[in-house]
Amino acid sequence: MTPSLPDDALAELFAALALEAGAAIMGVYAKDPAARAKSDSSPVCDADVLGEAIILKGLAAALPQLPVVAEELCESGKLPEIDGEPFILVDALDGTKEFLQKRDSFTVNIGLVRDGAPVVGAVYAPARGEMFFAGSAAWTFSAAPGSKVPPRNAWRPLHTRPMPSRDAVAVASRSHRDAETDAFLARLPVKDVVSTGSSMKFCLVAAGEADVYPRFGRTMEWDIAAGDAVLRRAGGIVVDLAGAPVVYGKQADKFANRPFIAWGDPKAAALHPAGAAEPAR
Repeated sequence: MTPSLPDDALAELFAALALEAGAAIMGVYAKDPAARAKSDSSPVCDADVLGEAIILKGLAAALPQLPVVAEELCESGKLPEIDGEPFILVDALDGTKEFLQKRDSFTVNIGLVRDGAPVVGAVYAPARGEMFFAGSAAWTFSAAPGSKVPPRNAWRPLHTRPMPSRDAVAVASRSHRDAETDAFLARLPVKDVVSTGSSMKFCLVAAGEADVYPRFGRTMEWDIAAGDAVLRRAGGIVVDLAGAPVVYGKQADKFANRPFIAWGDPKAAALHPAGAAEPAR
């Protein structure tokens, strides 16, 4: 079913819900987050659950016709049928390890998928007060958790940059960097590698502050959809190891992703292929 709002209005809605969830998450950040392990041994805490509840309530009120695939709902076995129709992916706290370690690179993520591609997204880093979001284009603004979305003249456009022939900047997972990542980056003209958590890696590429983000380890669609939407609207691309754009709605795989490379410059994806074969696990 087609959303009842245009993409830019959806982007504002997602940003508003992310700001609201961010305030609740920061309230937990200042206290005991009551961390525990999920079935896959990854951590979850009160902030994940509280933030997701706020977002789901807002989406149900504004977009009741759209199915929502949310991380904690899926953990409890609630996987909606999407049947090729548009749907929303929610990760209310991406980077729970960063959150629990009192770092600032955790994010709130809301993304809309249409025809297998993320087309609207909001990524909010509440500890940094930074919003990255996308509808017809990609923008950023600064806002404290719980504040309102500022007027449009306060939105700053996001644009990727051409891949440099030397001194490129890569971003990589702080918690999940592996040998495949290092081997891939060794083939590129990379001078610096910035290690950070969560979907902030997509946003750094979208802002033209980095050029490439490879991820060979396991991720889920809700981890990357919002950041992917921002990056694509900023001029970048996210491709699998065969060079094809990452596809969403993999219900048979329980919304798990295969390895991918996020590029600020789409031409670089053709010049520096990762290879069609997936790395050994």
